[in-house]
Amino acid sequence: MTSEEPPDEGAPEESGESEEHRPDGLDLARAAARAAAASPGTPARRRTTSTRRRTFTKSSGARPDDRDPQLLEQAMGRLIANHGWEVDLKVQGVFGRWAELVGTEVGDHCTPESFDDGRLVVRTDSTAWATQLKLLAPTIVRRLNEELGHGTVSVIDVHGPHLPTWTKGRLSSRDGRGPRDTYG
Repeated sequence: MTSEEPPDEGAPEESGESEEHRPDGLDLARAAARAAAASPGTPARRRTTSTRRRTFTKSSGARPDDRDPQLLEQAMGRLIANHGWEVDLKVQGVFGRWAELVGTEVGDHCTPESFDDGRLVVRTDSTAWATQLKLLAPTIVRRLNEELGHGTVSVIDVHGPHLPTWTKGRLSSRDGRGPRDTYG
């Protein structure tokens, strides 16, 4: 082979050196395959087709199991039951329907803030509504337990409106106790 002639496409050079680089990258792939086959300790790989590959999984059989397609409602129900979220979701549902459960007039003036260990904390927008809600608390507890299950809500803790602070501002006085107005 002379230096002016182009090398043969598929034949390696006679001197035992590697083939000249081909633009399609086939020479690199062949060299990598040869190097992998020549390395000691690697087992010979069998050629498999995608249709003959076997996966080793437990077969489903004739009965339904967890791997079968399921309705979203069933899957969500199982997820909620496994994590113990039933009561939390019911309570959040009550928070969302608060005005419907206690009535629109009461619902307009008070909102539930938190629920923990049977204690429901409700915030009112005035002290008069805080007093009214304290009087209605047994009726509301009974209604909520009908929705959530017996014994879920044991106490309603009623808080009045958020009060302004008199520690700073033009109406504050040094070592004073504030304006002495009735806030609740």
